[in-house]
Amino acid sequence: MNKKIVSGFAIAAAATLAFGAVATAPANAAPKKSVKLAYMGPLTGGAAALGLDQIPGAIWAIDQYNRTNPKVKIELVKADAQCDGTVAANVAPGVAADKGIIGVIGTACSGEARNSFPAYKAAGLTMVAPSASAVDLTDRKSKSNGFPIFHRVVANDGFQGPALAKYAARGVKAPKYFLVDDQSPYGSPLIKKDVTPIAKKLGTIVGTDSVAQKTADWSSVVAKIKASDANVVVFGGYDYDAGPFVKALRAGGYTGIFAGGDGINTSDFIKLAGGATIAEGVRMSAASVPFDTLLTAAELADFTKVTGVKVPGLYAETAWTATNVFIQCIKEGKLTRPAIQVCVNSGTFTAADKTKFRFDRYGDPTVAAAVAGWYVKNGAIVFDTVDF
Repeated sequence: MNKKIVSGFAIAAAATLAFGAVATAPANAAPKKSVKLAYMGPLTGGAAALGLDQIPGAIWAIDQYNRTNPKVKIELVKADAQCDGTVAANVAPGVAADKGIIGVIGTACSGEARNSFPAYKAAGLTMVAPSASAVDLTDRKSKSNGFPIFHRVVANDGFQGPALAKYAARGVKAPKYFLVDDQSPYGSPLIKKDVTPIAKKLGTIVGTDSVAQKTADWSSVVAKIKASDANVVVFGGYDYDAGPFVKALRAGGYTGIFAGGDGINTSDFIKLAGGATIAEGVRMSAASVPFDTLLTAAELADFTKVTGVKVPGLYAETAWTATNVFIQCIKEGKLTRPAIQVCVNSGTFTAADKTKFRFDRYGDPTVAAAVAGWYVKNGAIVFDTVDF
């Protein structure tokens, strides 16, 4: 597989993050002995698996650095935004108010990112996201872009959408697509803008639907799909909806392909779908590669020792890379928010797979992992080395 492409907590709990005002050190103060980086993403709530799968990459990266006994150590602050834009809008100001935080590893979700931008732009707080993939976040023409503070180390959905449409229909002679989105800032554009054009070229779109997040009853959607005679269902949304959706489809007699983007590609998906038998064959996409395939046996053993995780989850690899963007700048003596922003905007960095990359003006990486496919087989999510 070609692994390169060229350019792409609850509100009440926020207080527990100890976001206190920190006085700015006077000019003659002793040099800083530590700085903080915040990881922002879902750590509780319905989408928790997405954040819990990737944060070990950040934890390990910081531990690796701190073990070198540097002059300036790094403390990781966890900012749980639950993959919810409303929660993120309340958490971000607290992160921004902590003057010790000089960078944000995040956000994990696109909706979190959009609603965090006002606070972080005002504070000049640089973001490097492991998985927020919506195209508009780095679109210079979009009013919702994160310029100049937002960056990501993952390819955007302009790459994932077409790949997902292709992967979903692989091996299907006459694809009849039924496209469903969850109305979220991630799922809706993924389906409507990025999957749809390719689906039209590869086959026929026999139906579409748009449902609210955390839908309890999927019977009407299942009925529409069965009536449409679709043989490929593509869902744009998160695992907590995709699992029950697949379960309802199988219970309703649908035997065709079910596929979804990286939002469903989590360690919780099979359980949410009702088990291995129901989830068997489900296809998924993501602009990532399994972190363990990039590590030596000794590195993987160290990762497990530090994090307690035996098999790294999706985007642990990009979280490690995003964290190391900041670590490189800190090693270079960039210990203030303005200095970090200049460094991230202008530096050259090394990804987990050893490739070098920079960020373009609006925050996309010049090199990122290509979108690949995963599928459920015998109760496990298996990486499929597909070149799209």
